[in-house]
Amino acid sequence: MLICITNQKLCRDDFLNRINEIASGKPDAIMLREKELDEPDYQELAIKVKEICERQQVKLIINHNLETAKRLKLGAVQVSIDDIRKKGEAIKNFDQVGVSVHSVEQAREADAWGAAYLIAGHVFPTACKKGLPARGLRFLKEVCDSVSIPVYAIGGISESNYKIVLITGAQGVCIMSEAMTCSNPETLAQRFVFRDNG
Repeated sequence: MLICITNQKLCRDDFLNRINEIASGKPDAIMLREKELDEPDYQELAIKVKEICERQQVKLIINHNLETAKRLKLGAVQVSIDDIRKKGEAIKNFDQVGVSVHSVEQAREADAWGAAYLIAGHVFPTACKKGLPARGLRFLKEVCDSVSIPVYAIGGISESNYKIVLITGAQGVCIMSEAMTCSNPETLAQRFVFRDNG
């Protein structure tokens, strides 16, 4: 599974056009991250990205902004372990909840809570997490081994290294930098091939 994560700051060309090109290649999902935006600006952007994803028939995941997800009637959300601790019951109203985790303990907590899947990282060094050491493949394997739900890796993952990530038991990857900067976004999803997890 491939989840493409947005970051307008990394995008050097027209952002919505790039989202459309990425979506045309049919990744499994696009996650609208954009942590720097306040809720009204995030929602305004989410409306435009939702239109693109619906047209291209690609799932849109709303990151953290639960009110936006509710208003736009979007069932897929990505939250932190802290979000679950603070607003767990409200979050359970969504169809599919992914949880970002950074330790085996958090992974087990999210699994016990009822998360549909986990995003674990950051696996490799990345400019998005400057000064923070990468957790590495051993960490990822420990997370995968500790839960019964799918785990997707994040952090410094690209076309050149994603296959070694899958050896840990991860069922997919999340990419941000490559999605926002690659020269052929419309073929991005085809360049990531995953085993059949069915």
